Amino acid sequence: MTRYLTRTPPPPGRLRVFCFPYAGGGASAYAGWQRRITADAELLPVQLPGREGRMAEPRFTDLHDLVADLDAELGPELDHPHVLYGHSMGALIAFALAQHRHARGARLPAALVLGGHRAPHLPAPLPDEPDIPDADLVRTLDAYGGLPRILLDHPEWLAALLPIVRDDLRLCAAAGTVARTPLPVALHAFGGAEDRLVTVPEVREWARYSTRESEINVVPGGHFFPREAPGFPELLSAVLRRYEAAPGAIPGTAPGPAGAGQA
Repeated sequence: MTRYLTRTPPPPGRLRVFCFPYAGGGASAYAGWQRRITADAELLPVQLPGREGRMAEPRFTDLHDLVADLDAELGPELDHPHVLYGHSMGALIAFALAQHRHARGARLPAALVLGGHRAPHLPAPLPDEPDIPDADLVRTLDAYGGLPRILLDHPEWLAALLPIVRDDLRLCAAAGTVARTPLPVALHAFGGAEDRLVTVPEVREWARYSTRESEINVVPGGHFFPREAPGFPELLSAVLRRYEAAPGAIPGTAPGPAGAGQA
């Protein structure tokens, strides 16, 4: 099994849902989600290097290098019907991976499900200042709602997390360098109604990146709405059901869900 996955992929024929974490997060962000989604889809949380079970490995700070490594490692699994899902930084990684595979003519996902990230043609919400002092970085992230509240109550956790966050912000700073080709893939974007880091109009801009149907969903909560909206895994499950019986997408033939539109 590839080092990026925390569980064994299902047998062929079952929809695979690769889940990418937010900045500073790991595969554990999706703990418990499997039992809350459709039984015909298998959630595969992606564990990036330099965190949780891969803490001893060096972290990527270049988005394109990370995506190339993901493609090389996950390639055999991505040749089966699949969906890419990511939140915040994870949404950017999922989109960049789809663009990378599209450019080389590889199989594409049946759908992209992207949450809590603005469309890549928009300017980054946070300044790219790698040497910003820790206290200023925390204040900036907190001002935008970009830190889970529990971390602010546990300074020792926050101190351990900040080096990972810094490297992940370097990844996010490359959003503007990702290819912006509209993809032949259905796209579902989620935004938090109270998100101060990524506004709903910025999430709506994702619609231009699909030549198939696109759907923009606004849910209660701030930037970490998957935690704040108790029923979010069930909302994701409703999206996944549209693709359970789909044969998966190949370049130029990605199926779109019937009746999808913009909210």
